[in-house]
Amino acid sequence: MSEQDQAVTEPTEQDQERVHQEQPGEAQSEEAQSEEARTEEAQWEEAQSEAQSEEGQPAAEGLSRTERLEQEGDIAADYLEELLDIADLDGDLDMDVDGDRASVSIVGAELQQLVGRDGEVLDALQELTRLAVYRETGERSRLMLDVSGYRAGKREELVALAERTVGTVKDSGEAVSLDPMSPFERKVVHDAVAAAGLTSESEGVEPKRYVVVLPQ
Repeated sequence: MSEQDQAVTEPTEQDQERVHQEQPGEAQSEEAQSEEARTEEAQWEEAQSEAQSEEGQPAAEGLSRTERLEQEGDIAADYLEELLDIADLDGDLDMDVDGDRASVSIVGAELQQLVGRDGEVLDALQELTRLAVYRETGERSRLMLDVSGYRAGKREELVALAERTVGTVKDSGEAVSLDPMSPFERKVVHDAVAAAGLTSESEGVEPKRYVVVLPQ
């Protein structure tokens, strides 16, 4: 091999020094990338932790069912009290546990705007209140909200309707279909029909879902 070929193929001392100088730099680059990855992972974990905190903490462990329902009522009452202050409305809040759900009632003289036509505003307000409870507890709520006794009065009307319908079905032996109702109204009718000894079922699609009372 000629001296010229050796000059081309064999690395010079300067090349070897340059290689030794570049290798630490590459190692430093890998360390920097690794550190950046760890930083991004830490930031992601922090973001996840903050998101979970904002979405609500799980319900306190060790509470009985009744205590958890009472907790739901307290959270709902705080939310509704703030809403009443914002809307500049006067109303007293009553909390209770009704069977397997929390119950909150707003009592006041001028609160019809919180009920709306056929209880539409009340239903929407109830859903917002349930979301407020979910945000705090992390658990879905079946809380029932009433305003100025609207649901209580409606319940009495529906029970009377169910009893009359049961009588009609027993006399005729034929099924009777009622007008479309909200989920709350349908449940009241189903319970009243069952208490009278007959069965009923819901048919149709929201918002025109209705109850059919069946003969024996």
